[in-house]
Amino acid sequence: MGEQKRREREQEKPEAYFIFEKKNYIFMAVGLAVIALGYLLMAGGGSDNPEVFNPDIYSWRRIHLAPSLVLLGFGIEVYAILLNPSKKK
Repeated sequence: MGEQKRREREQEKPEAYFIFEKKNYIFMAVGLAVIALGYLLMAGGGSDNPEVFNPDIYSWRRIHLAPSLVLLGFGIEVYAILLNPSKKK
């Protein structure tokens, strides 16, 4: 009796599956690309000589555009996690 139950449990092992579906992973990849682009736009602008001020640090690209892209990327990531593509309308 015990041997038969053990065999049944071995045969009923759950299948391995991904938590997310393909659509979720696509949105996650897009979100990561947007975040990376934001950080790349934020980089640079330094000066080789610490005695010289470089006003390019305060450019519109670094102060407004890059942080906005990073926040947008994180928003896309949250959407990708919460997205339920198998939900039928």
